[in-house]
Amino acid sequence: MLDRPLPVRCPWVQGNPVLAHYHDHEWGVPEFDARALWEKLILDGFQAGLSWLTVLKKRDAFREAFEGFDPERIARFTERDVEQLLGNAGIIRSRAKIEATIGNARAFLHMQDQGEDFATFCWSMVEHRPIQNSPPVPAQTPLSTVFSKALKARGFKFAGPTIVYAWMQATGMVNDHAPDCHRRQVVAAMGQVPGISRS
Repeated sequence: MLDRPLPVRCPWVQGNPVLAHYHDHEWGVPEFDARALWEKLILDGFQAGLSWLTVLKKRDAFREAFEGFDPERIARFTERDVEQLLGNAGIIRSRAKIEATIGNARAFLHMQDQGEDFATFCWSMVEHRPIQNSPPVPAQTPLSTVFSKALKARGFKFAGPTIVYAWMQATGMVNDHAPDCHRRQVVAAMGQVPGISRS
């Protein structure tokens, strides 16, 4: 029996099975659910200065610690909750990032209260369709800078241009799979925002 050749993946996977699974099933897949988009923005904020592999390995612990990433619950967190989270070895214990998560939950809810859906806002930044990018892959772009400013204007923290661009890649707002990656064309075939017609 002949061994099947390994699929070609983006270089950052580096043969790691955790990264490979994430790459093959999540990275670059367009996400249209507001809460899921918000959760991934929070996790990208926690990644700042660290590796994405570190975040992936702790993701289940994050979800448990942050009440399933329910913005309504997180928005009610108090200083006591912050102290408990700082003692939780399962997550990344950064006071600034934990406090930013609480603030970002409140910002998410404020947008909602103002009639601004988070998912619709996010996808409007890319004109409601994924950007099919070509190499080289940047760390940030003029659009991610504009997006970052729009998020910060709404009260979000840990949403700088580099974090925002990584989040855009992860949630399929940008398709940055390598040209020869086996996921490039699969992801490219996805991506019309539900209820939005292409002009």
